[in-house]
Amino acid sequence: MAITELLDMNQAWAKKVAEEQPELFSTLAKQQAPKYLWIGCSDSRVPANEIVGLLPGELFVHRNVANLVKHVDFNCQSVIQYAVDVLKVEHIIVCGHYGCGGIKVAMENTNAGISDYWLRSVKDIFLRHRNELQELDDEKACLSRMCEINVAEQVANLAHTKIVQTAWQKNQPLQIHGWIYGLHDGVIKDLNVSRQGLEDADDIYQVEI
Repeated sequence: MAITELLDMNQAWAKKVAEEQPELFSTLAKQQAPKYLWIGCSDSRVPANEIVGLLPGELFVHRNVANLVKHVDFNCQSVIQYAVDVLKVEHIIVCGHYGCGGIKVAMENTNAGISDYWLRSVKDIFLRHRNELQELDDEKACLSRMCEINVAEQVANLAHTKIVQTAWQKNQPLQIHGWIYGLHDGVIKDLNVSRQGLEDADDIYQVEI
């Protein structure tokens, strides 16, 4: 497909949306007021808005390889701060997906170039859970479980950020959820690792304001 075809498809899409929802673009041009921040993987097979049935403007989105929340990633942290402090989102969703290529690479000894630096923290997670993972029957099951564990770890990382904890200390409504998406069936699974207040954050990470 030629790159110019994308522009043609965009015009067709914009026309269709304008016909079906005449007020949408004028509303979006004024402001955005999403209640949700989605932190997901860059994988092109996981389109955030579409898989949860939300329109543009209803989901604030940040994506990176393997849906990581790193405390030294100022891009991710800036998105979180804007979402929490300015947009006042009420839910942050970390959504991974089964069969994640980033997680798979991190579990191997292959040379992935600069991606190895980004995925180093995933290797650390794997080491902490190695005993559990090595008890699984095959590589696919191991990868699937590691994708789930990674989501839970990123939820914990979010709960330990100064941004989130400051919001909780101010009694701002804010919940963090960990989900995982199945590429094979399109279904999202709740991993039941949600956190919704300071009582859900380990003491050593708590900050005072």
